Amino acid sequence: MNFYDLVKKRSSVRSYSVKPVELEKIERCIESVRLAPSACNSQPWKFIIITDPHIKNNVAQESYGKLISFNKFAEQAPVIVAVISEPAKLTAQIGGLITDKNFYLIDIGIAAEHFCLQASEEGLGTCMLGWFNENKVKKILKVPKNKRVILLITLGYPVNDKIISKNRKNIKEIYCFNEYKN
Repeated sequence: MNFYDLVKKRSSVRSYSVKPVELEKIERCIESVRLAPSACNSQPWKFIIITDPHIKNNVAQESYGKLISFNKFAEQAPVIVAVISEPAKLTAQIGGLITDKNFYLIDIGIAAEHFCLQASEEGLGTCMLGWFNENKVKKILKVPKNKRVILLITLGYPVNDKIISKNRKNIKEIYCFNEYKN
């Protein structure tokens, strides 16, 4: 599949089959993360692959509540991936302070998308979740207090492999040449 077709195919999946995800496919997704670029080659991430159903369901349950239930689908996914931030190299940290930019968050976003694009190439679906109880997830996964859980990513085979039409801004609204224009 060419890259443009892969990008068109990749979407947030919120309905998963019970079919387990093969270890080889997970490993290719992680290898794609390993190859992702990062500021000063810091690679400020660690991915926890959660396949144990009990642990996975406990983590999934921390992504929704009585009032906020939009992530309840996470329980269907056979795998959840927790993306943990690791310290960046000192040069990247200093650069981030000087420029007032959180390079490690940019890096993690790139790595997470590498994971999701590779998953799509493998015939798998993903959905990145930013809404979850971080403290409870950290406790479940035994993540040290000085680390952050930045994202959760659901992973599995979609119930439906139909490519969903994407609601996006008109292309003319998202770019301009040489200077900012409304």
